[in-house]
Amino acid sequence: MNDVLFWNLELTIKPGKLDDLRALVADMSARTKAHEPGTLSYEWSVNEDGTECHIYERYTDSGALMAHLGGFQEHFAGRFFDVLDIKRWVLYGNPSDQVRETLAGFGAAFFKPIGGFSR
Repeated sequence: MNDVLFWNLELTIKPGKLDDLRALVADMSARTKAHEPGTLSYEWSVNEDGTECHIYERYTDSGALMAHLGGFQEHFAGRFFDVLDIKRWVLYGNPSDQVRETLAGFGAAFFKPIGGFSR
């Protein structure tokens, strides 16, 4: 069984917070890259008018995802929610019960694989 998990997180950027978002992305990306080897992908995108942000993240397994959430909570949660509102959060894969319980508190939806492949 493949333990890799990934998510797409759709967010609304609060008015006047685009520059704050840029700084947040730089800080979060640097910390994640330096301290979380189980984070395989960490990509932020913004729409053309700067009102929406999407984040794609991919993890080796549930432990790596929980490590990321721990670092997020410790270092960035306040700044994140000052800048962004969650619109939709979808997790793909077979997460642990701990991941499911944690993300359910944020209203995440869970999708299990039924076919296909990754290279």
